Amino acid sequence: MKIAFIGQPNAGKSTIFNGLAGYKTVTANFPGQTVHYTVSKVKVGNETFEIVDLPGIYSLTAIDMAELESRKYILSGQADVVINVIDASTLSRSLELTLQLAELQVPMVICLNMIDEARRKGVEISQEKLSQIFGVPVIETVANKGIGLDKIFSSAKQAYYEKLIPKIQFFHKDIEEKIEEIEKIIPYEFLKNIPRRYIAIKLLEGDKELFEIIGKYPEILKKINDLREEIKTTHGRHADTVISSERHALAMNLFEDVAKVGEPLKSFREKVDDLLTNKYLGYPLLFLILFGIFFIVFEVGKIIEEPLTEIFNSLIKRLPEFVQENSLLFFIFKGLLEGFSGGLGVAIPYLIPFFIGLTILEDIGYLPRMAFLMDTVMHRIGLHGKSILPFVISYGCNVPGVMATRILESPRDRFITATLSVLIPCAARTTVIFGLIGAYIGGFAAAGLYLFNMFVIMILGAILTKFIPETAGLIMEIPPLRIPAIKNVFMKTWLRLKDFMVVAWPLLIISSIILSFLEYLELDLILNKIFSPVVSWLLGLPEQTGITLLFGILRKELSMIMLFQAMHTTQLNTVMSNLQLIVYTIFTIFYIPCVGTMGALLKELGFKRMILITILTIALALILALTSRIALSIII
Repeated sequence: MKIAFIGQPNAGKSTIFNGLAGYKTVTANFPGQTVHYTVSKVKVGNETFEIVDLPGIYSLTAIDMAELESRKYILSGQADVVINVIDASTLSRSLELTLQLAELQVPMVICLNMIDEARRKGVEISQEKLSQIFGVPVIETVANKGIGLDKIFSSAKQAYYEKLIPKIQFFHKDIEEKIEEIEKIIPYEFLKNIPRRYIAIKLLEGDKELFEIIGKYPEILKKINDLREEIKTTHGRHADTVISSERHALAMNLFEDVAKVGEPLKSFREKVDDLLTNKYLGYPLLFLILFGIFFIVFEVGKIIEEPLTEIFNSLIKRLPEFVQENSLLFFIFKGLLEGFSGGLGVAIPYLIPFFIGLTILEDIGYLPRMAFLMDTVMHRIGLHGKSILPFVISYGCNVPGVMATRILESPRDRFITATLSVLIPCAARTTVIFGLIGAYIGGFAAAGLYLFNMFVIMILGAILTKFIPETAGLIMEIPPLRIPAIKNVFMKTWLRLKDFMVVAWPLLIISSIILSFLEYLELDLILNKIFSPVVSWLLGLPEQTGITLLFGILRKELSMIMLFQAMHTTQLNTVMSNLQLIVYTIFTIFYIPCVGTMGALLKELGFKRMILITILTIALALILALTSRIALSIII
């Protein structure tokens, strides 16, 4: 049995999905986190269920690519049962999507998630009444605490085997008459697997996709346009606006029927929220929170890193006791140890506290508040609106950050946002910043590099958006502040860390062995000579750093790990000056996106734009690194 979870952004679909399937996707207290669907199989007793986490959508009218992806999946008929996940604390708004899903006539379960939040707001919802109105099972859950998740599969089975199709809630008579007229004239072969009523409503709304298909029948298209004009004449508004208003009124009436609103419970959280988003105190608090994260990551990472790297260094020094020095076997074992050292001794000590900090900020709900504050600052340079979401996601990883650009309607906005997203320091670049700048120069220097990165992105954003018309300001749901569940924090941290351990670390070890093999054959000298005009002459870096930047294209943290190996020490401050460490780090942060990010760019934007962004990042990295070398050489 295939079960699809669908609902509005931030309703808790992914949290429910992870609670049922184990952690397969990273969730966040941030609207629109899921931008592609995730599939998993779950065995319950003797039965196997396939569950699908679809992107959050506000309606079945596909405005952006994420909504289009959800709609395509639902309309394909792949799902046996649809679980409509609703944020119970915003029931009246959420029911508008429920009304549209009912038109699809697929077995459905209504899941009232975050029921505790609704009760805290003084909203009491009658499950029985809501179930009676729609004729489908209604369950209550608190997904982040695992409450009520056991009811999902039993309710889905009930809906499927008893064919519990949701009851349609009808519009006013004049609109229903127009819908019936269109149903009668739709050809039998026209999307015959989709309910006639749903098609008729979407054609009345002027759905672009359906209009393109119905365009093959000119007479029918003319009749539909005539009916749309009649609605406009009668109501004084376009047909899609009229239907949207009808749906909104239905949702409000349903809410009044099934819910009672009492006095909300006064909470300390509201007072904290007011402080975090205050136009005067919000910004210093933002700075303190981010600085606190950087300080903790640096201090914790440093404490763990030093003893671990010392262990591996001593093992490498003792290697000639077991294997003949300068033999091929010696170089292979040396590369193997340096690869393990780079991951366990350098990358992981900084990644663990960083991922924990990022997860806590996500689950608390601070990231959308940070986006709200930053929108005010960035509005004038075009970095506003929905573009904030890909930027915030990119701090974890640029790949989902680029994929998140599909929520943007304009191709130009998607290109600009993707270009800027690949410049944001992801977890891999964060490892480089803390491993090189934080470890050898200090935490303030590492924080300064982040501020420098933000400044560059703002300037580049202003340049790229200069000739592009202003888009709408930021319209984004701000979810309530929540206390993060400790289990969720550690599970999400593990999910992110597992990606490094399963993908990056083996790649790191293999790359380390390859570099050792190149050293054995002395091919590294040839490659370094090829790169020396840029690396040595232009950037003033040691010649042997050239080959390390090549490995950085695979994964950004590889450039740092390979640097330890190329320089034959983990104490880089003994072989490189502070200026060289800063120039190397700046170049690494901005040059060519990693292979995974380039794959995402290719998928989302196409080959030409991927190449254009790659060339832009190389040019930007060279300019910034060279400028930094010249400017800092005067200061340092």
